[in-house]
Amino acid sequence: MLELLHENALLLLFLVAGIGYLVGQVRIGSFSLGVAAVLFVGLGFGALSPELKLPEFVYLFGLVLFVYTIALASGPGFFAALGKRGWRYNALVLGVLGFAALLVFMAGGLAGLSAPLRAGLFAGSLTNTPALAAALEALKGRGADEAAQALPVAAYAVAYPVGVIGMLLAFYLAWSLWGRKGAAEEPESPSLVNRTLEVTQPKVVGWTVEQLTRAHQWNVVFGRMQRAGAQQLVTAQTELALGDRVAVVGVPQEVERVAAVLGRAVPEQLEESRHDLDFRRVFVSSKDVAGRTLAELNLPERFGVVVTRVRRGEVEFLPTRQTVLELGDRVRVVGPKESIRRASRFLGDSYRALAEVDVVSFSLGIALGLLLGSLPIPLPGGGTFKLGFAGGPLVTGLVLGALGRTGPVLWQIPFSANLTLRQLGLILFLAGIGTRSGYAFGQTLLGGEGLRLFLVGTLITLSAALLTLWIGHRLKVPLPVLGGVLAGLQTQPAVLAFALEKTGSEQPNLGYATVYPLAMLLKILLVQLLLLGG
Repeated sequence: MLELLHENALLLLFLVAGIGYLVGQVRIGSFSLGVAAVLFVGLGFGALSPELKLPEFVYLFGLVLFVYTIALASGPGFFAALGKRGWRYNALVLGVLGFAALLVFMAGGLAGLSAPLRAGLFAGSLTNTPALAAALEALKGRGADEAAQALPVAAYAVAYPVGVIGMLLAFYLAWSLWGRKGAAEEPESPSLVNRTLEVTQPKVVGWTVEQLTRAHQWNVVFGRMQRAGAQQLVTAQTELALGDRVAVVGVPQEVERVAAVLGRAVPEQLEESRHDLDFRRVFVSSKDVAGRTLAELNLPERFGVVVTRVRRGEVEFLPTRQTVLELGDRVRVVGPKESIRRASRFLGDSYRALAEVDVVSFSLGIALGLLLGSLPIPLPGGGTFKLGFAGGPLVTGLVLGALGRTGPVLWQIPFSANLTLRQLGLILFLAGIGTRSGYAFGQTLLGGEGLRLFLVGTLITLSAALLTLWIGHRLKVPLPVLGGVLAGLQTQPAVLAFALEKTGSEQPNLGYATVYPLAMLLKILLVQLLLLGG
């Protein structure tokens, strides 16, 4: 069997991936390894023989796919989060990760651990695979042999489990102490509703919808209006009259504010009448539409339709004129049936197209990332470091993801295709480094290094978790959001899932998305500084 696996790399790859996924689904309470189990199964196979390993190309190819797709999806949220409250969350992450790196350097030195082992501990205790990849990349660039390159992976694998479990325990403790207070500080955002309002206030007669919206700072969308028994679309220039009934979409509190000004809410649902106007959910699949704002598309003037809602992934939100449509968005279009058909053709509305990737722009983006990663960046004291296969595509992907498109070049890829490529890349990477480092990992544990690595990794994880939660609580960050910040700092979906389940709220997603890109980039940089420090 060992000879068969050695001669057939594809068989080895799919065995590691398949068994790893099965192991990852085993749950102990609320904890499971998930896709990270692929790494441990790969280590188990690799430990059987020094010859049982996948080609280097497998993990490098997987790494680039994984990091670049994450960055593309995170780009818009990353730069948007730099304002408002995001700077506080990111400053917290910056300080804690800097402290964690210093702690690794000092504790690792006291424990007599080499620089590669410290780098692996940093990546493992903070459960960041791209940081591990950056350490491997840096060692390879310095001409380290395979035995030296296996040391970070061995330390990573020892520290990873406590890196997950420690974070879960820390958040459980924080929720037990501060949970009720944190949940009360910032209530969960309610879902969108559609209400029919009747105009009964004479003071709004003659005002346009745009004038009223600006005067009262409403955050709603007007869809259709019924006047004299006939329905028509509401536009920014529509003037209201007594007796008009308008459909308003927004969160309940905002809709109530609008009702207080216009008149009263009525039980009638205008969308139930589909004779004059209809509505339809349409997929955005056209490359000419994606990456452009609704103001640029000008759908009301071009087709006589209005977009009242946008659903992106699992999140539904109100559109504005500045909303940039992305491939895979589902938009709710209201208008005459023939106008909706023409608008649907314009937007694409092709489910098949959402599974396709523009190979030219995707390859060009990755190539730019690899070029950036190969550039030496000077450090104080005469040293240099490179962003490498992990950091280069990450930075490039963030920028291109935020840009959306450059002239005719669309950098985005459909949401579903992004998730598929991301998952594939992660599996290839974990299986590749697992099998290539399994034998050295086994020798490390047998050699007595395992206990020291475990203890130092536990110290790092718990210190980072408790410090994040304590400072965040002192800054009065709502605990559900703080749970997301903790998960983003750890770049660990298992921690995010635990926070979502424990709080019963979607607020952890906000903290997670805000700090995740910066946390990943900082870990990639800090792990290389740890290697230089050794």
